[in-house]
Parts: sequence; structure tokens; C-alpha cells
Amino acid sequence: MKQVIEAYKRKDAEKRIPVLRLEIDYELATLHDAIVESDTEAVGASKERLEKYRQEMVLLEA
Repeated sequence: MKQVIEAYKRKDAEKRIPVLRLEIDYELATLHDAIVESDTEAVGASKERLEKYRQEMVLLEA
């Protein structure tokens, strides 16, 4: 049963990774815009979201 669950998680991860990469790209663009506009609040919020995406990516690629 454990092997079935792991196989399902791998398939789920295969679908999630490309979406997560797009979300990271979008958030990086958002961060860039915030930096250009010197919007420190938006920069902080964007960095927090990027950190969450990074942690998720590490878990999915493990």
C-alpha cells in the first residue's frame, strides 16, 4: 500500500512541478517590479511567497 501512495505522489509531483515553475517565474517578475518601484512592502511579500515556493520545490524534487 505504501508503494501505491508513493507512486501516486510522484505522479502528482510530475504535474505540480511545471505549474510551480510558472508560479515562481511570475513571482520573480512581480518581485522585479516591486524592486523597481521601491515598494518595500511588496518586495517583502514577494520574497515570502518565493520562499514558500522554494520549499515546495525542494520537497517535490526529493
